[in-house]
Amino acid sequence: MTTAENTGTAPRPRSSQPWLHQKGREIQEFGTVRQLPIGLSYNTRMYSCQRLNQVLADTQILHGLYKKHHWLMRGHTFYQLHLLMDKHADEQTGLIDDIAERVQTLGGVAIGDPRHVAEITRIPRPPDGVEEVPAMLSRLLEAHEAILEDCHEAAARCQEAGDDGTNDLLVSGVIRRNELQAWFLAEHLVDTPLVHS
Repeated sequence: MTTAENTGTAPRPRSSQPWLHQKGREIQEFGTVRQLPIGLSYNTRMYSCQRLNQVLADTQILHGLYKKHHWLMRGHTFYQLHLLMDKHADEQTGLIDDIAERVQTLGGVAIGDPRHVAEITRIPRPPDGVEEVPAMLSRLLEAHEAILEDCHEAAARCQEAGDDGTNDLLVSGVIRRNELQAWFLAEHLVDTPLVHS
């Protein structure tokens, strides 16, 4: 017997129509962690999720800055910087995914809504218009430095707490990628005179 026959109800006809306009209750609040069997205490997981969500918010803003500057590049190095901005944005996308997945692995809720991100980021908002190229590059460098300072401190604390996974992500992923990108950007701000033959 089918379930419908057991209950005496008519079977529901199959349909390809999606069930639209569904509403549901929130099943986990932001800033909480669920218990998962990963060998880390509640306090350790809570701390790591808080720090990772800050890095995640700032990284999402940095990604947005890279895309904005990719579109708005100007001048004789336009092509090289246009491509570099896009490459760095793609790499930041990878970091965003890694950080968010780590938060979820710890039982937390990864920050995702851009409006929520804007509320907690520490990266200053740029002008809505176009800045000069050196100012755009400097803005990116300052964002990298803010993320790096936060990550160095958070990685040390996570290591002390025994959260090796978060420490590894922060050091091997976020810190190394941001340091490399900062180096590439900084080299574009060196005042090297043109050599004429």
